[in-house]
Amino acid sequence: MPTPTQWAAARARQTLFTTLRRAFVAMGYLEVETPCLIPTPGLEPHIDPFEVPFVPQTDVGTRRTLALQTSPEYAMKRLLADPGCPPLFQLCKTFRNGEVSGHHNPEFTMLEFYRPHADYTAIMADLERVLSAGEQAVAPHRALFSKTPWERLTVRDAMLRHAELDLRVLTDGPSLKRAADARGIYTGTSTGFDDVFFHVFLERVERRLGQERPTFLIEYPASMASLSRLKPSDPSVAERVELYVQGVELANGFSELTDAVEQRRRLVEEQALRRSLGRPVYPLDERFLEAVGRMPPSGGIAVGLDRVLMLMLEHTQIADVLLFPAKDFV
Repeated sequence: MPTPTQWAAARARQTLFTTLRRAFVAMGYLEVETPCLIPTPGLEPHIDPFEVPFVPQTDVGTRRTLALQTSPEYAMKRLLADPGCPPLFQLCKTFRNGEVSGHHNPEFTMLEFYRPHADYTAIMADLERVLSAGEQAVAPHRALFSKTPWERLTVRDAMLRHAELDLRVLTDGPSLKRAADARGIYTGTSTGFDDVFFHVFLERVERRLGQERPTFLIEYPASMASLSRLKPSDPSVAERVELYVQGVELANGFSELTDAVEQRRRLVEEQALRRSLGRPVYPLDERFLEAVGRMPPSGGIAVGLDRVLMLMLEHTQIADVLLFPAKDFV
């Protein structure tokens, strides 16, 4: 049975979701629903979807394996590609196989929203506005998300501040590894830039972010662009943002990539990386790729609302804000 803490969190969740919906509608956003059951999952190298067998009971469809969405991103971008599409948001369930920890649940609630004809700076401003309003409704005494304006910190400045490593000089894996090793930072055995970077980031940087007020970590190295465009004035970095509060990652967003050829190239690379890691490799979502080439310049972000609620209510475990946490049955 749920604990009193979990019941209190359920009431706070209702207040938070109601406040978020009102704030987005006031800003001209349209709430949409996209399918949880999808034919083609994403290709993020370190995320595994739940695979679901589809067994037709009529003469419609063929037996095949579908997946539960790890994010509504592909579907929402197909909507963005439609001429005249307004700003979009949705609150939805998303699913990631095997993720159970103090800050992870395999089924969780995501806020995802997109603004056409905008970039990630506009998305950051919108997120700051709605989560500040949400905290004032749920926990006005907390004064964490409402400490505006939130910090905007580049990845380069964060690495220099917290790890004393200058990515403007340390531009390749071997040089970054040598400098990190000299500072006593464990970097593993790989000399790949991204591998070394993440060892340093997790050991020295992440937990220090967003301690006094929320921090938008921006301008990731171009190799970590994911689905974002490169910064026009500095193509060595991507217009990608992650939100951190008290060392916890809450959101990941972009100035969206609208080059279908480049998007295909990146997804093929992710297929190869998944293959090298021994993870299932899924086909490309051709409907998504076709839509990317028709999208207007846009900004978008995905936010883990269970973690947001956890921090607003001053809990340390995500299970405290869920009525049926997976840790109780896995």
